[in-house]
Amino acid sequence: MNAYIDYPRFYVSVDCVIFSFDENKLKVLIHHRPYEHEEGKLSLIGGFVEEGESVDQSARRILKTFTGLDKVYMQQLAAYGEVERDTGERVISIVYYALINSSNYDKSLSGIHNALWEDVDNLPQLCFDHNDMVRKAREAVCTSLKNEPIASNLMPKYFSLSLLQSLYESILGTSMDKRNFRRSIAEKDFIKSTNMSNRRGAVLYEYITEDKEQK
Repeated sequence: MNAYIDYPRFYVSVDCVIFSFDENKLKVLIHHRPYEHEEGKLSLIGGFVEEGESVDQSARRILKTFTGLDKVYMQQLAAYGEVERDTGERVISIVYYALINSSNYDKSLSGIHNALWEDVDNLPQLCFDHNDMVRKAREAVCTSLKNEPIASNLMPKYFSLSLLQSLYESILGTSMDKRNFRRSIAEKDFIKSTNMSNRRGAVLYEYITEDKEQK
């Protein structure tokens, strides 16, 4: 006897909050939905979990489809399961957030999937509960930013402290005192100065990191 036969079945989807840092702004990848329900409206990047696929595998597949990347920093964030969250069917969504370098992803895929990068501080209204997903993902990044080298996933290999401060400010959503910021960076053992400088003569720094991919 099948013990599960009397229980209802639901759809399981994955939604990905994909962050990048470009033009001194934290941005998130969104697109116009090609699906029947809420078709044409803006939403996060996502899709349904396929047969024989784990939710982690689904998230990586979706990320690669939209960015061309398969080795990126990605973390599972939360599950969204409100009964009427999706206007089409009962759908439970597993949410992931990813951090990618804006210079690495395949830009041609944005046109193919009708996708665009939007500043998180000026994000338009998205479908369903996707704005809340972005908010929670940003909060998670803010928390990890304090003690982990996760910002390395958004930065070029070598960078000035001014650029790094711009990144921190864009993630945290607030301005920071220059001297206090540099003092805090000096205390971190995963950022070090190099013997290089940029065209303006500013010393370049780099992250000391291991494999960036997370599961």
